[in-house]
Amino acid sequence: MIAFVTGTLIPYLAVLTVLIFVHEMGHYLVARWAGVRVEVFSIGFGPELFGRTAKSGTRWRLSAIPIGGYVQFFGDADATSTPGEAVQAMSPEDRAVSFHHKSVGARAAVTVAGPAANFLLAILVYSLFFMTTGQPNTPPEIGSVMPDSAAAAAGLQAGDRFVSIDGTPITRFEELVEAVQLNTGTPMQFIIDRGGKDIPMAVTPKVTEQTDHFGNHVRIGMLGVQHGGSTFKRLNPLTAVVEASRQIWNMCADSLKGIGQIIIGTRSGGELSGPIGIAKLTGQVAQDGLLALIPFMALISVQLGLVNLFPIPVLDGGRLVFYAAEAVLGRPLGQKTQEFGFRLGLALVLMLMVFATWNDLDRYGVFSFLKGLVT
Repeated sequence: MIAFVTGTLIPYLAVLTVLIFVHEMGHYLVARWAGVRVEVFSIGFGPELFGRTAKSGTRWRLSAIPIGGYVQFFGDADATSTPGEAVQAMSPEDRAVSFHHKSVGARAAVTVAGPAANFLLAILVYSLFFMTTGQPNTPPEIGSVMPDSAAAAAGLQAGDRFVSIDGTPITRFEELVEAVQLNTGTPMQFIIDRGGKDIPMAVTPKVTEQTDHFGNHVRIGMLGVQHGGSTFKRLNPLTAVVEASRQIWNMCADSLKGIGQIIIGTRSGGELSGPIGIAKLTGQVAQDGLLALIPFMALISVQLGLVNLFPIPVLDGGRLVFYAAEAVLGRPLGQKTQEFGFRLGLALVLMLMVFATWNDLDRYGVFSFLKGLVT
């Protein structure tokens, strides 16, 4: 039990607290910039464990339930930023600092600032990593071809250099791996440089099942080629920021593609992990030290920012949809419509959490253990 607390629970809560703080700080800073009075900045939900009130009037607090957090603005009825009953009867002075009386653009900026802060944190971490340790720099050249592989069947040879995949130029072997692993058995169009001559080639990766870091059984595409060697290349600050931004963009694109494959059924929903799986992996990464944990935290920060932009009411993306509708209609959506949307969004998020947690429990043998107790 002590090993679980120190090796898994504490690192997980530490990472989660940092990412939540960064996310909510994004909302907070842009809200203050927009002239909104912030009443509560909370890490966690539920009863307050301890806190203090700043001169600005904001109550900074740490709450009992450590999963999540919120910023409550003046005029909010609760932590979900639902307008309070007194919003319509506010004095001109109160309206000037009320979130709900700001322009659509200002409210949208405050909302998008949370996910944006998560992306900026990841860009900062990867940029520093690329400037100090260096960016993995593996030429997209084949060192060897595995027998009985998709590459061997297609005629790929050692020394071939990948120029593009499905029309997208590539410069690093890592880009090839990212593209191929998401393939679920459909032909990919390659341009190969062989002896200075570009050769078009269609290759269908073989789909294999492997176990990822979360313990999931995932289906990934494989060509069956190995690179000839890699190095770490230190980048100047500007290039590091550009490359970090590009990597995060690719991470988001890959995540969305994977989700799309789950929706259409070409990838199993059992690959989704919930808090238990993420906590377990956090503990495993933490064993390798802080230098391993920080890039991992940046990865989770990207996923947190991306998920919050999903167009589901309750999440930031859902609020942005409401604001977009308000901008088009020239008025806010009706109160009943918004309430229905929030309830539906909350139900969807809870169902997703239950499903992902069910996957975690099944993956780690909890159900098999319980079944063994009664049979």
